[in-house]
Amino acid sequence: MIANDIVIILVMTFPMYLFSIFPGIKASEYLGVKYGLSERRRRTILVGATFLFALSLSSLLYYV
Repeated sequence: MIANDIVIILVMTFPMYLFSIFPGIKASEYLGVKYGLSERRRRTILVGATFLFALSLSSLLYYV
């Protein structure tokens, strides 16, 4: 069932935060320096990039 797959991937996302915080920090620093973003925007990018990277790691781990 596709709903079970989505739930499993989302549950596996939380442990993947350990591996995806560093790339999120680097992405927010790079974009902050390049575009001169405010601290609030950099934190938003940090959270978004971390979640997307963790989601991609967990989906790769589940399907591969």
